[in-house]
Amino acid sequence: MKIYNVTDPEFKKYGTVITHLDFTELAAALADTPVTEGVVYEPSVESLEAVPLMKELSEIYYGEMPIQIGFCNGYNTKLNALEYHRDSEINVGTSDFILLLGSRQDITEDFHYDTAKVEAFLVPAGVAVEVYATTLHYAPCRADGLPFQVAVVLPKDTNLPLLSSHQKDGDGAVTEDRLLAARNKWLIGHKDGGLDESAWIGMIGENLEI
Repeated sequence: MKIYNVTDPEFKKYGTVITHLDFTELAAALADTPVTEGVVYEPSVESLEAVPLMKELSEIYYGEMPIQIGFCNGYNTKLNALEYHRDSEINVGTSDFILLLGSRQDITEDFHYDTAKVEAFLVPAGVAVEVYATTLHYAPCRADGLPFQVAVVLPKDTNLPLLSSHQKDGDGAVTEDRLLAARNKWLIGHKDGGLDESAWIGMIGENLEI
């Protein structure tokens, strides 16, 4: 699999590099978050949300909506699943990391997705990117064998547990509601992705690995 850089033109349909805000303090706070084997995601972390950039991101990128800043840290090397939100997500890392991305437009009418359409992008250390709402993404992958520490900026309460039940029994026609895995999180999993039994397994093809 070819690995592009987020500065390459191929990234433009998936997101954009943020150049007019300073993410230095956020990256410094991120460096103090824990890294363990596997992947750990925390949607809202007090030390990250204490940086002045929190207010700027809320006002500039999310139109004064409340936001959260968390982290996704670990050693992941596989695709495993793809998700999307109804809004953009902002990422920045303490070291290089790789994003595996796809387009929501390529999801079939019965909510399947061919992993052959996925593209890989290197995000250099300290470079912040906005990943569009139409972009399928999931946990980052490590680059050069090093663990990753990636800040994740999203609207407040995204990825928290659902407050009500949704169509999980698979009876009848599949609707988008079947993909809803958490608040503001629609997910398509791979059969080899290690997801829990409630996940919608709709990926066709290889569970890609970097």
